[in-house]
Amino acid sequence: MTAEVLHLERLDGVALLTLDRPERLNALNGALISALEAAVAGFERDPGIRVVVLTGAGRAFCAGADITELEALAGAHAFARHVEAITDAFRRLQHLPQPSIAAINGLALGGGLELALACDLRIAARSARLGVPEVKLGLLPAAGGSQRLGRFLPAAIAKHMLLTGDPITAEIALAHGLVNELVENGEALAAAMRLAVRLAQGPPLALAAAKRLVDEGAPMDLDAGIVLERETISLLFATDDRAEGIRAFLEKRQPSFGGR
Repeated sequence: MTAEVLHLERLDGVALLTLDRPERLNALNGALISALEAAVAGFERDPGIRVVVLTGAGRAFCAGADITELEALAGAHAFARHVEAITDAFRRLQHLPQPSIAAINGLALGGGLELALACDLRIAARSARLGVPEVKLGLLPAAGGSQRLGRFLPAAIAKHMLLTGDPITAEIALAHGLVNELVENGEALAAAMRLAVRLAQGPPLALAAAKRLVDEGAPMDLDAGIVLERETISLLFATDDRAEGIRAFLEKRQPSFGGR
């Protein structure tokens, strides 16, 4: 799939999605959201894709919603439908069985930060700025931002970002665990692809299970989470990948996982 505003490249089990509206700092419009959801839906059915990487063309990851398009919406109902489409695309990304990595090469603001937060991992360039400036327009994040920020960050930090609209630096984001790795400017995509290639060589069923255990176990009490873990790992024990992993360990070679 290739669209004007979103480019897909495949390399060794990795799908690289590049938001391609650099003249608008990759702002999210209807066409981009539709293309993103279509691409993600395709990955759900494609066992050849083992990891997804998202980045932005030019000097931004994504500067948020396209304000010109928002201004043209005819009232609250049209806005709600627009936001629902964005939220659905981000939710679909979050619930992919494959791991996803955001390569934050520059600004990640508003919907752009919400998109990055829907990914499993985030790698940011030192010059990146992450924020939710919607309050400056009399709005608030509407595609999961207030909820995901409150789960990633201490409440006081999340509230400060939401109330002031001021972005934080990549260094502060790293310190609070909002991003996983900080790299030099121009290196975010390369670092994300290195990690993606490494993950793509791993056991797909175990990686998908790891995502589920964290996401589904978080709201559970500890005892229930441990039961979920035991049940999940017991299922993994019956897979061909587990057998291959143990054989490779005993034979002192690299395993070749088939996702079965």
